[in-house]
Amino acid sequence: MDREKLINTNLKSLFQNPKFKTLLFGVYFPLLIFVELAIAVWQNGGSLAWDISILLAIHQIAQTRLDSFAAMLTELGTSWGVVPVTAIIALILLLSRRWRQSIYLLSAVLGSYGISFTAKILLHRARPSLWELSYPLPLDYAFPSGHAMLSMTLVVALIVLSWGSRWSAFVSIAGAIFAIAIGWTRMYLGVHFPSDVLGGWMLAIAWGMGVSLLLGLNFSQEDLDNTDKI
Repeated sequence: MDREKLINTNLKSLFQNPKFKTLLFGVYFPLLIFVELAIAVWQNGGSLAWDISILLAIHQIAQTRLDSFAAMLTELGTSWGVVPVTAIIALILLLSRRWRQSIYLLSAVLGSYGISFTAKILLHRARPSLWELSYPLPLDYAFPSGHAMLSMTLVVALIVLSWGSRWSAFVSIAGAIFAIAIGWTRMYLGVHFPSDVLGGWMLAIAWGMGVSLLLGLNFSQEDLDNTDKI
């Protein structure tokens, strides 16, 4: 009985540990979902049944003005948004001598690009071809979506960096809206399957949270209090 009580106490203590919860819910589960998607993509050699259904449903609302809006908005996922925002925030962190935070942000975003590029080559999934596109079809492979992954990585990094501050809730809500919007544009424009976008999101979460653990940035109050001292 004492042994059972000890085990229960240890398990309760483990699940109350911020680092363990980050590892379990922020790294393991998202990575598991990504792996399951990657296996399904590899085994099917192309689109999944629900991919096509969702894409065709999204295409039902297509119109000229929305095409132009989506084409402009989608660029925020890379060169017009993620890249300049990352550069500006990293510069601010460097000037503030917040070395660990700046290293984390740059490592997360740059690493995300490298991981996405490598995964695309390894899985070499062709892009959708369900209707005549109004947007240039990218020349690289589809899975995972680079736009979805980069935008979500930036959001995860900003949530980690702002956690515990007065900006935390705003960054989380605005970031979620931004990541979802970028993911929607990739599907609306017909250049990615939904599983490409979901895979990019999951891999970004796992990567962003994993790097935060490696660099000692997590959600324990002690580390939050010590963050600005490093």
